[in-house]
Amino acid sequence: MSTATLTPMTDAAPSLPDQVRRLVPLLAEGAAAADESDRFVADNYTLLKQAGLVEAGVPAELGGGGADLRELSEMLRLLAHGCSSTALAFSMHTHQVAIPAWRWRHQNLAAVEPLLKRVAAERIILLSSGGSDWIGGSGRAERVEGGYRIDARKVFSSGAPAGDLLMTGAVLEESGEAFVLHFAAPMRAPGIRVLENWRALGMRGTGSHDVILDGLFIPDAAVALKRRAGEWHPLFQIISTIAFTLVYAVYLGVAEHARDVALDIARRKPATEDMLSLAGRMDTELRAARLAHGWMLATVERKSATAGAVPSAEAVNDVMTGRTLVARHAIRTVELALELAGGAGFQRSSGLERLFRDIQGARFHPLQAGPQARYAGAMALGLPVANIF
Repeated sequence: MSTATLTPMTDAAPSLPDQVRRLVPLLAEGAAAADESDRFVADNYTLLKQAGLVEAGVPAELGGGGADLRELSEMLRLLAHGCSSTALAFSMHTHQVAIPAWRWRHQNLAAVEPLLKRVAAERIILLSSGGSDWIGGSGRAERVEGGYRIDARKVFSSGAPAGDLLMTGAVLEESGEAFVLHFAAPMRAPGIRVLENWRALGMRGTGSHDVILDGLFIPDAAVALKRRAGEWHPLFQIISTIAFTLVYAVYLGVAEHARDVALDIARRKPATEDMLSLAGRMDTELRAARLAHGWMLATVERKSATAGAVPSAEAVNDVMTGRTLVARHAIRTVELALELAGGAGFQRSSGLERLFRDIQGARFHPLQAGPQARYAGAMALGLPVANIF
C-alpha cells in the first residue's frame, strides 16, 4: 500500500473530484492482488478515510463535506477507475449516509442528526444488508423483555470487515401478520460475527461476506421503523431512488475504465475497419449508459425540488428503468472493449479480464430485470405496484 498522505476536505483543500482523482492511482495499486486473493480492500478504505470521503455526504452543518447526490455519484464513478471493488463496497456506505442526509435536508428529520454527526466526527463505516433486506425483509425478530432477539444471516454485506454499524432489519410475526423492524446493529456487539465466505465471479475485493446475527438483543428504543413486510413503504421509495443512483455510478465508472484500457491497447496497433467499428460501437454503448445514469440523477433532483419532497412510485419507476439501461449498456461497453483489445485484453495483466467480471455485478441489484419490467409494465397499464419488487 502507498504511504502517501492525503489532505482531508476543508475550505482550503482540493475539490472532491480533484481529491478523488489523486486517489485513483493509489487505489489501483492493490486492485489486482485483492481480486486474485479474494481479499478485502482494507488498505484502500484507510485511504478513503484519510481523504475525508467517509463523511463526504454528511451535510456541512453537521460537520461533513456537504456533497450532494450528483457529487457523490461523481466520487464513486471516479473511484471505480482505480478499483471497482473499493468503489462498489464504498457505495454501500455512501448511500447509507446519503439517505439520512437527504431526509434531514428535504424532510427536516432531526432524528437522523446523531448518526450523521457520528459519521462526520468518528468516520464510522455504515454497512448495508440490502442484498438480503429488500422489501420482503429477512431474519427473525422475537419479542423479549425490553426489546427483541434477532436471529438472521445477512448476505452480500459489502465492506463487512471494515464496518461499524450494520443498517439492517428482521421480520417480526405479530397477530398473524409479518412486519419488518429496522435498526442499526453495532458490528462489535455480542451475537454478531462475519463469515469470510465471499468467493465470487467479480467484485472479489468488496468483502461482501455473510453477517450472522445470533441472538442479538435490540432494545425497543433502537428500532427506527416498523413496516409491513412484502410491500413498498415510502422509506423504500427514498432508498431505491437514492441508493441505486449511487451504486450504478460505480458500474458506469467500471465501463469507462474498461473503455480507456481497450483504447490504450488498440492505439498500439494499426487501425483496421473492424477496430473502428468496435471502437465506435463501444463508445455508443457508453454514451447510452451515461445518458441513462444522467436520467437517474435528474429524477432524484427533480423529486428533491418538489415541495415536501414526497417519494413516489413514478420516481421509483424512472430510476429503476435507468438502472436497467445503465446495466445493459455498461455490460455491453465492457464486452466491446474486450473485443477491441483482442488477445491482449484476454490476458489478466491488461486488467480488462477483471473489469469484464466486475461489470457482471450490475445484473444483480434490485430491481433485477424481471421485477423491473413488471413494475414498469404495471405503471404503464395503471395497475398497482405495491407488491412488485
